Amino acid sequence: MKIGWVGLGNMGNVMAANILKAGYELQVFNRSRGKEDELVSAGAVSAAGLEELARDCDIVFTMLADDNAVKSVYEDGLLSGIGQGKLLIDMSTVAPATSVYLAGLCQSHAVSFLDAPVSGSVQPATEGTLIIMVGGESEDYQQALPLFEVLGKLSLHLGGHGAGSSAKVAINYLLAVQTQALAETVLFAQRNGIDKERMLQIVNEGACGNKMSQLKTPSIIKGEFPAAFALKYIVKDLKLAKQAGLDAPLANPVLDTFSAAMQSGLGNEDLMAVVKYLDNKK
Repeated sequence: MKIGWVGLGNMGNVMAANILKAGYELQVFNRSRGKEDELVSAGAVSAAGLEELARDCDIVFTMLADDNAVKSVYEDGLLSGIGQGKLLIDMSTVAPATSVYLAGLCQSHAVSFLDAPVSGSVQPATEGTLIIMVGGESEDYQQALPLFEVLGKLSLHLGGHGAGSSAKVAINYLLAVQTQALAETVLFAQRNGIDKERMLQIVNEGACGNKMSQLKTPSIIKGEFPAAFALKYIVKDLKLAKQAGLDAPLANPVLDTFSAAMQSGLGNEDLMAVVKYLDNKK
């Protein structure tokens, strides 16, 4: 079975590498061609274009930045001349409506489709410990399951097309709320004379601590925020959640905070850099 991979950003690159390490034949394509070099040197094949990749591969993954990028890839090459019976799997974070649209587009070409976005950033992607949320037909999920087991520690078939994307925007809403709450807690404690290292120790050792707070603790202490998950992407995902019908009391304030942080120049830093924006805002 030949596997194709489109989109070699921070996440896609390491996920595709895990497919290659698992022994699958891998063909890759990225619009910025230099990003393919490391995988090619490890044994992947560089496709000349999307049509070639779709023609040569049995299952093709896409992992792209946003709805427009995904639609462009599917509409302008990936489905051109593709053979019937193949399986396309989009792991990008997009609107549930976009996943439903892509499924219909694939169906019109007699191609199967799964939406399978992931929960987790670069480190779990590298370690193959992502959580994969899947929407689509059960038989297509079963076909893809061995590959999902390479990429993640857990995959869940949640329902029809769009279900995976719905779960993804929901979990990223929680991520945004938790991130802002952690930032506000640390800053509030500091302003009342509590050292941030001690406050983070209290959080992480107590019932309120979780993997997210533990992962972000070193960045908060150092005041350095290299992007494991760029702040600009949480803004995008919060907007997707709103478009999908999120109407919760915290939805607008959280979106407003992260949007303002992005506009202040923090978009390419990790989403935890919101603590810098909130600190400067005082």
